[in-house]
Amino acid sequence: KDDPVLLTNVVFMGMGEPLANFKHVLRALEILLDPLGLQLSHRHVTLSTAGLIPPLKALGRSSPVSLAVSLNAADDVTRSRLMPVSRRYPLRDLIAACKAYPLPRGKRITFEYILLAGVNDSLPAAGDLADLLQGVQAKINLIPFNPHEGSEFRPPAEGQILAFQEALVRRHYTAIIRRSKGSDISAACGQLQARWTGVKGQVKK
Repeated sequence: KDDPVLLTNVVFMGMGEPLANFKHVLRALEILLDPLGLQLSHRHVTLSTAGLIPPLKALGRSSPVSLAVSLNAADDVTRSRLMPVSRRYPLRDLIAACKAYPLPRGKRITFEYILLAGVNDSLPAAGDLADLLQGVQAKINLIPFNPHEGSEFRPPAEGQILAFQEALVRRHYTAIIRRSKGSDISAACGQLQARWTGVKGQVKK
């Protein structure tokens, strides 16, 4: 008999916005942390959001779990192109909410930044990001874009990725390059899709 899989970390993210279903997500978090539930540490449970500010504030009042924010740009014009949510909740308000977020001692907010060639990967963009997050207890996950058919975007060259990271490190940020697995079978971050071919029951990658 195979050994049981030990569940150690849970992340709320992916196909959908967790804070758009705040009531039920909060109940799920309570069960994960409860001594009579899964007894997970709040340090091992993360909720990732695109930045819905009212439920983000409510989360800070209601649960000690780790928070991750998908940022992807340091200006509203670029971010609105990539993430329409920024038209409703602009960066100024989002960063203010992050600064006021009640973090447990020793915790930081993780900011996720997908690097797109020619869009948000320049050294000036890195400087803008460093300026934007000034005063926030932050660490930054840099995620090179995973290309797929039908997308206009491409990942930056390796040298550009490293230069972007170095620019943040020089500003005293923790900046980690996250490498996705599964891109060879279109299963990496951002690649979970299928294309209809017109034949019932069949899809084409």
